[in-house]
Amino acid sequence: MNILLLGSGGREHALAWKLTQHHTCSHLFIAPGNAGTALHGTNLPIAVNDFTALRDACIQHHIEMVIVGPEDPLVLGVYDFFKSDENLKNIPVIAPSKAAAQLEGSKAFAKAFMQQYGIPTAAYKEFDLESFEEGLAYIRQQSLPIVLKADGLAAGKGVLICQSHEDATHEFELMLRQSKFGKAGQTVVVESFLNGIEMSVFVLTDGKNFCLLPEAKDYKRIGVGDSGLNTGGMGAVSPVPFFDDTLKQKVIDRIIQPTLHGLQDRKMDYHGFIFLGLMIDQGEPFVIEYNCRMGDPETEVVIPRIENDLVPVFQLLSAKRLNEVSLRFLPEVAVTTMLVSQGYPGDYQTGFAITGAEQTEQEKCIVFHAGTKSMNNEVLTAGGRVLAVTAFGSSVKEAGDKSRDRINGIQFQGKTFRNDIGYEFI
Repeated sequence: MNILLLGSGGREHALAWKLTQHHTCSHLFIAPGNAGTALHGTNLPIAVNDFTALRDACIQHHIEMVIVGPEDPLVLGVYDFFKSDENLKNIPVIAPSKAAAQLEGSKAFAKAFMQQYGIPTAAYKEFDLESFEEGLAYIRQQSLPIVLKADGLAAGKGVLICQSHEDATHEFELMLRQSKFGKAGQTVVVESFLNGIEMSVFVLTDGKNFCLLPEAKDYKRIGVGDSGLNTGGMGAVSPVPFFDDTLKQKVIDRIIQPTLHGLQDRKMDYHGFIFLGLMIDQGEPFVIEYNCRMGDPETEVVIPRIENDLVPVFQLLSAKRLNEVSLRFLPEVAVTTMLVSQGYPGDYQTGFAITGAEQTEQEKCIVFHAGTKSMNNEVLTAGGRVLAVTAFGSSVKEAGDKSRDRINGIQFQGKTFRNDIGYEFI
C-alpha cells in the first residue's frame, strides 16, 4: 500500500517510523517531511495546506491512504477536499471533517460543544470587540488566576494564564484591540483556572467506535521543575502512573462517550485521532482542550508503545469497523526528551550541523527528528525543537536516564534540553 503522510515534525517522524515497521506499507511518501522521515520514505516538497499539489501527488504516486499529522490542514478541510474530488474520494483519509475539526480550530466552539453535551470543563464566557467592555467587567469579577484563550489556532501560544486582574485586562486588550494573535484572537475565551495535574489521553475513532491509545504526560515549560516560558513541549512520559482503571473509566464515561455522541448528534464525520488535554483534580477529570490529531512530543512516547501494525487498524477505521481492533501495548515505560535550539521558545538560530543522531534502536532508544533538514550530506537544525530522544525502561527513572545518556552523544551548537522529564514520578 502506498501511503501519504502530511507533516514535518517529530510526530510525523514517529508515525513514519511506525508505519514502515511492517510490510503492509510498501512505499511511504511524506509531505514535506524532514531529515528523519527521509530515512523511512520519500519526502515530497509540498506544503501541508497546498491541497491542489497534494491531489496531484496522490494521483502521480497512486496513493491508497492519507494520514494527516498537523492541525492546519484539518481545520482548513483537507478531509472534505479529498471526499469532494472525483479522483480522490475513495482514498481513506485519517482525519476529521472540517466541521468536526472545529473542536480544535475554535476554542469557543469546543466550549459550547462541551457545555451542550455535559462534558466536564472550566466555566467560561467568550468575548469579541463588540463585547470588549463587558469582557473587562467579567474579568474583574473573576478569581485569580484567570485564563485567556485565543479562539483560533495560534501555534500553541494562544493560551495565557494571568496572575492579576491588571495583567488579564492588559492581555485581553492586546488580543482584541491590538491583534496580538491575529485572526486567531478576534474572539477570546475567558476561563476559570483549573487546579490539578495535566495529562493527555488519545482516542482513535471512526466516529462511533473507539480505541484508547497509551496515555501520556508532556512538559511544556522550558526550564527544570516546570519553570520559565511555555513551549511546544520539552518531553513526555508514557504510561502515566496515576492513570488507573477508575480514572480511565471516568474519562470514558464522562468525556469520550459524550464527545462521540455529540459528533454523531451533529452528524460530523470523524475518522482519526482525538487528543484530550485533561486536568485531573483530586481524581476527577476535566477537559482543558481538544486536539484533532496526535500531540507532539506525546506521539514520540505513545506510538512506539503500540505493538500493532497501524495500517490495518486505519483500514478498519475507514470501514467503520474499529470495534474489531484490539490494541496491544508494550508494558515498558517510555520517556522522550526534546533537544531544542538555544533561545527557544524566543529567538533562535538554525542551520547548525548535527552529529551523533543516528538510530540506535538496539539500545531501546530512538532518535526522532523534529526540526531538521538535509543539505550537502549533512543534517542541520531547522527549527526550535530539533530532536526527540525516546528511551524505554522498567521505570520513569531508568527510561529518563537512558534518554539523557543517548543525548550526550548528540551534538549541535546551542543544544538545550531538560534533564528532569518525569521528575514528579521519580
